[in-house]
Amino acid sequence: MLNAISRRGVVAIILTGLLVTGAYAHHGWSWAEADQIELKGTIREISMAPPHPTLQVESSTDGMWHVELGNPRQTERSGFVEGSAKAGDEIIVLGNRSLDPNEKRMKAVRITVAGKTYDIYPERIRAGG
Repeated sequence: MLNAISRRGVVAIILTGLLVTGAYAHHGWSWAEADQIELKGTIREISMAPPHPTLQVESSTDGMWHVELGNPRQTERSGFVEGSAKAGDEIIVLGNRSLDPNEKRMKAVRITVAGKTYDIYPERIRAGG
């Protein structure tokens, strides 16, 4: 009986580990370039919904960009919460763009709205960023 319970416990731990690992892989940085770029534009849409708050930012030179922030708790810790910005606000985004040059998508490490800076991933901000 104990062996059956122990085996089930081990299987449960392994399955949980695989699920957690898969979640981290999905929300990792492997899809983004190592170099950071700066995007200046106007916020057209904000979503604070999980798994990641996102912004739709229109650049006068590049068109519409999809900008991912941190998970909701991390984004909140940066000070960027519901009401910190609205559609129509000017924004500067520092982040890592998609490896796919045809995809206008980036992961923000820092955003600046109305002169206020929010460091979403302070440990990832490159010197001079």
